[in-house]
Amino acid sequence: MKKMILAAVGGAVLGLGVTSQIAGPLLAQEARANSNVYEQLDLFGDIFERIRAEYVEEVDDKDLIEAAINGMLTSLDPHSSYLSADDAAAMRISTTGEFGGLGIEVTQEEGWVKVVSPMDGTPADAAGILAGDFITAVDGESVLGLTLDEAVTLMRGPVGAEIIITVVREGESEPFDVSIIRDTIKLTAVRSRTEGEAVVLRVTTFNEQTFPNLEEGIAEQIEAAGGIDNVDGIVLDLRNNPGGLLNQAIFVSDAFLDAGEIVSTRGRDPVDGDRFNATPGDLAQGKPIVVLINGGSASASEIVAGALQDHRRAIVVGTNSFGKGSVQTVLPVQGDGAMRLTTARYYTPSGRSIQALGISPDIIVEQPRPTDAALDGEDEDAPRQRTEAGLRGSLDNDSLSEDEIRQIEEDRARAEAAAQLREDDYQLAYAIDILKGLNALGPLQNGKP
Repeated sequence: MKKMILAAVGGAVLGLGVTSQIAGPLLAQEARANSNVYEQLDLFGDIFERIRAEYVEEVDDKDLIEAAINGMLTSLDPHSSYLSADDAAAMRISTTGEFGGLGIEVTQEEGWVKVVSPMDGTPADAAGILAGDFITAVDGESVLGLTLDEAVTLMRGPVGAEIIITVVREGESEPFDVSIIRDTIKLTAVRSRTEGEAVVLRVTTFNEQTFPNLEEGIAEQIEAAGGIDNVDGIVLDLRNNPGGLLNQAIFVSDAFLDAGEIVSTRGRDPVDGDRFNATPGDLAQGKPIVVLINGGSASASEIVAGALQDHRRAIVVGTNSFGKGSVQTVLPVQGDGAMRLTTARYYTPSGRSIQALGISPDIIVEQPRPTDAALDGEDEDAPRQRTEAGLRGSLDNDSLSEDEIRQIEEDRARAEAAAQLREDDYQLAYAIDILKGLNALGPLQNGKP
């Protein structure tokens, strides 16, 4: 027993000795690191004073310091930045669903401003701005060399005022100017309608209105259809949705999942990670779901698409999404400003990060661009196909009742409407065809046939 105690004491003493030998160099290394930090801060102070004293024009101390802070944050990644008091207030307003501007979500790529997506029903959308466009100048002033927030500030202005932005677009040989009239952006987060027997939920953004709008929209469309049995399924249209609030993405995913993980976030410190799980209840009542995405679907949109895809609750259709797999936290700082800081990456239920990769659709469907003939209406003069019924003196069909004839005419009208939808929105028509096929197979159990 004494040997065991001594061995234990000996081990403890040896442990202290080893710790002391290691701790010495570590403390010295930490002291050197702190010394280097203080030297760099002294350098910053020296440069600041030189600018104040010797720059060719007088500078505003506050603007200079804010620019330095913003430069420090924007050097980290495209989504970290400093928000002045005015910018922080504008951001808080935007999450409620109403704000002033052009109606585009932008990021920065190689010094240029890149459009993530135009928002439905906004001046930018009406002007024809597309996801993937690069904005190189605003009212003739180049945005190269500006931070993203500076470029955004340049695009802001009084409601009703005109702004000219210079756009570089893939497939266009030369940059071109687009005139846009600034307006108050009032976003309806979710627009719901029925196409054929499919309920279409167009989700434009993830703000405080998103889940309430979605829940109300589904209920209205199901009631108008006469019950869930008369619905083929749900199309969740997330195309050109730039994202927004994380909690709303979780609510929307949870709306269609009964159990399981929705998304997890992992920061630098493992203890800061979070995991969000679904709760019982499916607003689609087991009906099949198709999620539409494209290159303008980012962030919160990718969380929803990834969660429903991993759980095999939905078929994802369209083109590869934007690939923003990071989480930003808005931290208030003194002076009513705020710091937007990337604090975590998020992961889909299968554990995959989509950062810089995006969500890959289960079925890739490109959206065809309108042809010149379609735009000019040249096909309106094309000869119509002749049928037996159009021939003079053709026999009547006397084998059908009036009800059967009416049913045939209604089916034909639906088919013609579906054909027109393919012309107007091929991706959406494709999604509805998938739902029709799945519905023909019978009811789904837990999202699987």
